[in-house]
Amino acid sequence: MNLGRYQSRGVSSKKEDIHQAILKIDKGLYPSAFCKVVEDHLGRDPNYCNVMHADGAGTKSSLAYLYFRETDDLSVFEGIAQDAIVMNLDDLLCVGIYDHILLSSTIGRNAKCISGEIIKTLIEGNEKFVRELSKTGINLVTTGGETADVGDLVRTLIIDSTVTARWPRDQIITNEDIRPGDIIIGLASYGQTTYEAQYNSGIGSNGLTSARHDLLHSDYSRLFPESHDPDIPQTLAYCGPFRLSDPLNGTPLTIGQALLSPTRTYAPVIKELLIKHRESVSGLIHCSGGGQTKCLRFGKNIHYIKNGLFPIPALFKTIQEVSQTSWREMYEVFNMGHRMEIIGSPELLPVVKAIGNKYQLEVQQIGRCQSSSSGNSLQIESEAGTFEYR
Repeated sequence: MNLGRYQSRGVSSKKEDIHQAILKIDKGLYPSAFCKVVEDHLGRDPNYCNVMHADGAGTKSSLAYLYFRETDDLSVFEGIAQDAIVMNLDDLLCVGIYDHILLSSTIGRNAKCISGEIIKTLIEGNEKFVRELSKTGINLVTTGGETADVGDLVRTLIIDSTVTARWPRDQIITNEDIRPGDIIIGLASYGQTTYEAQYNSGIGSNGLTSARHDLLHSDYSRLFPESHDPDIPQTLAYCGPFRLSDPLNGTPLTIGQALLSPTRTYAPVIKELLIKHRESVSGLIHCSGGGQTKCLRFGKNIHYIKNGLFPIPALFKTIQEVSQTSWREMYEVFNMGHRMEIIGSPELLPVVKAIGNKYQLEVQQIGRCQSSSSGNSLQIESEAGTFEYR
């Protein structure tokens, strides 16, 4: 069986087995919504609903560990704290929730590798990012969390968070309204917005297992064996040409800085859009696990055509060049240039572009929706070729 490089490292972009495991589980009030939405058990109001959602920084925390060991720069863990929050926050955006969110953090560490100083930086990083978000009108409340010493299970560090919100039912984006004739608007994952302190490579928090091993030199396996699974085939473990300090051509970043670019949130843009133009939005999709194929999980009998994608960012080009991963797999694993999709009427495009301009965020129509006679399908027409998915 040809698993592909990603699965051979013990990671799945599609998670078919997980989806099969939850197939018969109740899907909540709106089965097509990006997050599970349930009745208002907190306020007992039939006009409201509750969402509790969990996500995290994934294996990006292992990269932060490597970077810290090589540079002694503790601040790298602030970015990991942001990753864990944004992966949740931007999922909530996809059901229309953008404010008054409760946040709980969970840290699992191997205490032999991860000191109390690192934990302090992570916790303070949470608080710092929440303060920065509040300046853009996005309000999260930190409610504590859990730090567990699980050294016989976790080799270095795992950072997760859980968010909870109560929201009016009539303001929920259910993704049930995605229809033929809608356009797909992409929000760029790279560059530098007004609310970011530095240039962002666009990596987000998905595909880091492949990115880390495909780019970084085998020296990292020898120097820091605790940073990866020893059962990964030697040909797939730290098999790249780069050190973390090497420059990433075409950007102002090093390889390490590019891989650790904190996950960008789209909350300020989506909040403004939903407040003013909620009725024109058919669906919202966060291109996280599954990359550009994430849309296949939403809508009914929709043929997604993505033929206006952003230029492939330098980091993804470099990953593909050094690993020779197929472009088809690259689009399944990475966001490849945009991490948020707004689906709706054509009239939305100038509106979203105007909002994006305020934040120096690149916005463009990346595709359209057509009717499909046999379930959902996707066609990507890109500079790397044409690919079809179901």
